[in-house]
Amino acid sequence: MALTAGFFYLFATLSVASAVMVIMARNPVHAVLFLILAFFNAAGLFILLSAEFLAMLLIIVYVGAVAVLFLFVVMMLDVDFAELKAGFIKNAPIGLIVGGIVLAELVLLFVGRGFGVGVTQQLGAPIAALGKEASNTQQLGLVLYTKYVFFFEVAGLVLLVAMIGAIVLTLQHKANVRRQSIAAQVARTPATGMEIVKVPPGGAVIPVAAKSAPDEVRS
Repeated sequence: MALTAGFFYLFATLSVASAVMVIMARNPVHAVLFLILAFFNAAGLFILLSAEFLAMLLIIVYVGAVAVLFLFVVMMLDVDFAELKAGFIKNAPIGLIVGGIVLAELVLLFVGRGFGVGVTQQLGAPIAALGKEASNTQQLGLVLYTKYVFFFEVAGLVLLVAMIGAIVLTLQHKANVRRQSIAAQVARTPATGMEIVKVPPGGAVIPVAAKSAPDEVRS
C-alpha cells in the first residue's frame, strides 16, 4: 500500500510539473516534449487505477501519434510564437477565473467524497457478467459495444465526416499540373486517338504541337 501511494504521488507530481512546463516553456519544441512527459505520467496513474487499456491507449495514440504530429508541425511551420503570446497578459484574468472554478470543483470533489489509495479497488471492480478474472480491456469492450454502441458508431461517423471535410478544404489543384482523366480515356475513339497524315515525297511529318507554334519557333 505504501509503495502504491509513493508511485501515485510521484506520477501525480511529475504530471503537474510537466503540465506547468508545457505552459511556461518558451521554446515550442520543449513544450511538446514536456507534453509527452505528462502523457507518460498520466499513463502511470491509469495503471495504478487498474486501467491498463487506457494507459496503453494514451501511449499509443496520444504520444505515438498526436504529440509527435504536433512536434513535426511545430518544427516545420514558421510560426511566430512571440506574436501568439502577445495577448497572454490580456487574457490572463479570464484564464485565472476559469482555473479558479476548476480548482474549486476539484477541492469540493475531494472534500465531499474523499480520496485515498483504496479507491483504486472500487474503480477496478469487474463487471458481474465477466467475473473477477476479466481484464480491463474485456470490461470496456463489453460496455462499449453493448450499452454504448450507438454513441460509439455516431462518434466514428462524426470523425469520418470531419476527416473528409478537412481533406476537401485543404485539397488544392494546381493549374499547370497534368492530371489523369479516366473519363476522357474511356471515351477515347480511333477518330480522336490518331490522325492520318499524307506525307508528300521528300516532306516531313510536323507534330500537332508544332503546327500551332509560330513559324520562327518551328524553323
